[in-house]
Formats: sequence, C-alpha cells, structure tokens
Amino acid sequence: MTPRGFPAFAPGRARRPRTWWATAWNRAWEADALDAGPLRAGRRLATAGHVGPITVSPARLAAAVHDGDAEQAYDTRIRVASLGDDDWARLAGEVAARAGHQAALLAGQLPRDLAEASGVPLLPGLGELTPECDCPEWDHPCRHAAALCHQVSWLLDADPTLLLLIRGRDARTLVPAGAAAPGAAASAPAVAATGSGPASSKRSTEAGTAAAGAYARAVPPLPSGPGPVAGGPTLPLLPPGPDVDVDALRSAVAVAAGRAAALLAGR
Repeated sequence: MTPRGFPAFAPGRARRPRTWWATAWNRAWEADALDAGPLRAGRRLATAGHVGPITVSPARLAAAVHDGDAEQAYDTRIRVASLGDDDWARLAGEVAARAGHQAALLAGQLPRDLAEASGVPLLPGLGELTPECDCPEWDHPCRHAAALCHQVSWLLDADPTLLLLIRGRDARTLVPAGAAAPGAAASAPAVAATGSGPASSKRSTEAGTAAAGAYARAVPPLPSGPGPVAGGPTLPLLPPGPDVDVDALRSAVAVAAGRAAALLAGR
C-alpha cells in the first residue's frame, strides 16, 4: 500500500475538528496523554504552522515539527497498532454486504456505523498509539507529537477514510472488485439507460440510472381509477364479541366504506 503525503498547513487561527471522525480521533489519542500541558502546546504548534508535510503510511504517521525555527525541526512519528487480519475480514464482509458502504468509501466517506455493524474498533484504543520524537522531552506525547496528531484530525476532516490507512490498510482494499464509483452511471453510454441496443438489458442492470437524470424526468400521469363500485360496498362479517357493539361498529364501517366508494367514483 502506497503512503500518502500531504503538504504542510499554513499558519492560521485556532482550528477545531469539524467532523465526527476528526473529533473522535482527538478523543482517542488524547486519552493516552499523561499531561494536558503538552496537548495545549502541541495545539499551538499546529495552529502556528510548525508541522511540516505529513506522511500517512499503514500504521504510521510522520512529519518534521519545530518550535519556531524550521532549521531545528524534530523527526516526529506516531506508530498506530494495525488491525488484525480477522478484523479486516469482518470489515470487508460488512462492506460487501451493503452497497451504501461501498459507495461511501469510494466517495471518500467513512460510514459511522461501519465499526458498530462489524464490531471492529476503527479508532485506536489505550496503548495503541506510540509517539516517537528525537526531541529531548520525556512527555507522553511530547508537544511535537501532539501537534502532529492535531493536524491529522484536520486531514480526517477532509478525508475520514485515512483512518483506515492509519489502522493498516487502504480503504480501497475493502471495496469489492467491480464496484462502481459514485457518478459512474452518469458517464455510462446512453444505451445503458435507455434500453436500446442488443446488450441493453445487461448493461442497464450494471450501470443503473444516474439520480440527476431520474429526477429530471417528467412525472407521468397517474393511472385511471378503478371506477365506481357496482352494487355498493360489501361489508365484512363482524362476529359478536365481548364488550363490542356490533351494530355500531357495522354502521361506522358502512359510513367509511361509502365515503371511500365516493372518492373512487370521483364525486
């Protein structure tokens, strides 16, 4: 699996995660911290743009982080425990069983219920993140590792499927071969949607119809009604029962049936 590289974030104002996965990522890695001080210092470094380009590899995060002097940057890495083969098999089985999950992953989204349905914890638990930095600090994590983790939450805001790569594999490995990416139906030949041509049946089944095209079609007229009911409505048999006034119930049913018949007749 090929690592993915991301350019450094420019300095800016304090930034908070916008999405559920980014917020959950911060909760997960901050739970391992022994002291809140380096977390706050790391947030300041991240906001000030002191984190270099980030490389996301299977089960590994890396960047050069400095305290204000880019010439004195520290080699900072976060190692994350990989999911086991059984976990990946359960995730793949859940994705294969639900077309919605396949479409979401292909669109760069990570369904929140994927972890619940498969029983696989996508977020790292306690002790599953190991920060490494060549700075002289002894904090766990140091402020440089904290800055890197903060900026990773910003990456997850844009592409939550990165969490799967962080846990060991690319999101595309979960999608069955041949699954169509969102929008593929819109670019398919018109014959697949219109049903013309010798292979129209098979191709239309595979490609489907783009949602935009389906909604753009005019709404056809409603079919004609069944016409008046001959001889009036037929009331069901109402056997007597305890605490039931059969005559009153039969009368109410007759009134409702008569109104329904009148509506069907267009009166």
